[in-house]
Amino acid sequence: MSQSKPCEIHINNQVYNCAFQVAIDVLDGKWKGLILWFLQSGTKRNSELCRLIPSITQKMLTQKLRELEEEGIVYRTVYPVVPPKVEYTLTEQGEKLIPILESLYQWGENYIVERQAEDKVQTA
Repeated sequence: MSQSKPCEIHINNQVYNCAFQVAIDVLDGKWKGLILWFLQSGTKRNSELCRLIPSITQKMLTQKLRELEEEGIVYRTVYPVVPPKVEYTLTEQGEKLIPILESLYQWGENYIVERQAEDKVQTA
């Protein structure tokens, strides 16, 4: 792991101090990671993502998908039909996140088990 002195990195119309900051910014918030998690299994339409993430509003889903598209993580395909058909898929750059997402998922599962065990001990 490389830890160098602070520098200025200009990307996505932002200025960052290190690559870790860039990665965290791309995955910021509670929605982007979840959207990417469901896109890793393949191309999805907007309505499919809404069903998979029922607690997200349409406005927020659209906003986060646009951000991911601007960041080069998600590719948007618009088909010239009525009603409009739009599909989202991971780009090559987005696919590189899959092992990270899987690691985060595994960490989350382990954390849940450990916390639930601790909670049981505390309430006993």
